[in-house]
Amino acid sequence: MTPSDGNDGRTDHTPLNRRYWDEEAAASHGPLARAHWSRTEPAWGLWSTPESELSLLPGDLAGKRVIELGCGTAYVSAWLARAGARPVGVDLSERQLATARAMQEEFGLDFPLLLADAERVPCADGSFDLAVSEYGASLWCDPRRWIPEAARLLAPGGRLVFMRYSPLFALCASPEGQATAALRRPHFGGLGRLARGERVEFVLPHGEMIRVLRDAGFTVEDLVEIRAPHPAHRDYPEVSAAWARDWPCEEVWKARLDG
Repeated sequence: MTPSDGNDGRTDHTPLNRRYWDEEAAASHGPLARAHWSRTEPAWGLWSTPESELSLLPGDLAGKRVIELGCGTAYVSAWLARAGARPVGVDLSERQLATARAMQEEFGLDFPLLLADAERVPCADGSFDLAVSEYGASLWCDPRRWIPEAARLLAPGGRLVFMRYSPLFALCASPEGQATAALRRPHFGGLGRLARGERVEFVLPHGEMIRVLRDAGFTVEDLVEIRAPHPAHRDYPEVSAAWARDWPCEEVWKARLDG
C-alpha cells in the first residue's frame, strides 16, 4: 500500500477501481459467489465470523428497507432478503452484478441491483432503514463521500453497519507479502487514500473516522475488532491467521443516524 493524501481533491479512484473489478478481481471473486449465497447463516469478512457471534444486523429485519453499498455478487443482500428485508444492491462493476443476477436466478431470489457509484447513489433521500457494506464502499470509496451519502439515503434513526480493514493492519501491511509485526508506514500521513497498483483503497485512522461519521450526523454505537479463529480455514496472501489472532486485521463499525 502506498499512501497518498485523501484531501487532495483527486477523484480518479472510481474509474480505477471499476476497471480493476471488471478486468481482474471479478474473475477470482465470481467463483466464490455460490458458496456465499448458499450460507444458511451470515458469516462476515476474511475469517467467516458468524453473525451469531457478532450480532451486526438488527434482530428483526422483516420489511426493513436495506441498501448494500458496494454489493459485489450481492450475497449479503441475499442473506437479508431471506430474513425478510427488502434489499437493494449497489455496485460499480458490471461483471460483479452479472454474477449477482446469475445467483438470483439460481437461488430464486429477486431484489433490485443498481450499477452505480456508492458515493452517488440514484435513490431518494431517506429511502432506507439500514445501510450495509462489507468491504464494498467501506474500503473502495472515499469515506468523506460515501458516509455522507449513506446518511442521505437513510431515514432518521437508520443504522449503518460496515466492515473494513483495520488501521493497524494497514500500518503493518507489506507490498511483498503478508503483514508482519513491524510498522511499515507512519500513522500520521501514512493512512487515508492508499494506492495499491491499479486500484485505490481507503483506510482512515479511528479518530478521523469518528469525525467523518459525526459530521455526517451519525452516533457511533460500537466498534468490533475481529480476531481470527483457531483453527482458521485459511491464510491470505496479505495476512496470516496467526497474525490476525494477535492483532485485528478487520473491524466492524455500527452507527445510528441522529434524528
